[in-house]
Amino acid sequence: MPAGYSRSVGERRLPIDLPAENILRLTEIQFVEILRRRAGRHAREFARGRALRRGIGDDCAVIAQSSRNDLLVTTDLFLEGVHFRREWQDPDSAGHKALARGLSDIAAMGGTPRYAFLSLGLPPDLGANWVDEFFRGLFKLASDARVILAGGDTGRSRSGFVADIIVVGEVPKGRAVLRSGARVGDEIWVTGRLGLAAVGLEALEHRTARERKSVRYAEALQRFYYPQPRLRAGRYLRERELVSAMIDLSDGLSIDLARLCQESGVGARVDESALPRNPETPVRLALHGGEDLELLFTVPPGLAHALPRSIAGVKLTRIGQVIRMNEGKSGGKKAGSNLMLVRGNKEMPMPVLGFQHF
Repeated sequence: MPAGYSRSVGERRLPIDLPAENILRLTEIQFVEILRRRAGRHAREFARGRALRRGIGDDCAVIAQSSRNDLLVTTDLFLEGVHFRREWQDPDSAGHKALARGLSDIAAMGGTPRYAFLSLGLPPDLGANWVDEFFRGLFKLASDARVILAGGDTGRSRSGFVADIIVVGEVPKGRAVLRSGARVGDEIWVTGRLGLAAVGLEALEHRTARERKSVRYAEALQRFYYPQPRLRAGRYLRERELVSAMIDLSDGLSIDLARLCQESGVGARVDESALPRNPETPVRLALHGGEDLELLFTVPPGLAHALPRSIAGVKLTRIGQVIRMNEGKSGGKKAGSNLMLVRGNKEMPMPVLGFQHF
């Protein structure tokens, strides 16, 4: 559909500014930005007096609920052949992971999850035992996180298993931690270790079944199959007002840091030697591997001394600093120039190579 085309809806004409070319030629970031601009116009026209505090552009939407609390709402697709393969992982780990991704979004806002809604597309070759084990994994994590499955839908899928999960949580009014609060001079921190899930994925893609069962890959495969959303860490950081911005690392450090910087209008400098990783984890996977579900957050320099060394047994590590967005000769912000990587005594642009769906 050509740019600028308008379709009549009754007596209204709603602008449609998706590009004429195939939508899948866009990157995921470009597609979301187009949709956000359109949704923003729609919200300004129709949402007067409604309670949307934060829409597209964060880990969750933030909706006013009461004089005390805001609602957090996130949704996540879990697609066979994209996010998992049945031949690679047991159904209980698929159930765990489908819910963990949504819980991680709640953690990144400093919230507490309350309810989940799950819609399933079931292919005809899927047995009842597989579905039963999928729910076993999902309910185990739901019990740990004290989340109630409150509804959903089912249907027949012709192209593999599909799970679409919505997680609803809450946070004290006006206290959700957004991606947009980072300021120049803030320190950049992460929870846990980076790149382990990506090591597990590479083992599944390139190693023999015998090699995968070796001790060498046991921890990485466990992290890939059963990532742990950092709910306690997210709440701790929010409750003590220690962070200015936060995001979960679902697609990789470089791309998720780029998203946070874009929302905050800042740049970042990351020290490669500070990245918390196992000795056998390549730097490229610590930088660009996804699905760790760790938290990346920024801390005002005056508050860094108040950070504990760990939260609920999960280590915290300083990896860099928030810097000014690089300026072009014309004074405009140059795309892709806002992330820098320090390697030894050299500073260089950091490539943004994390996972994108398009």
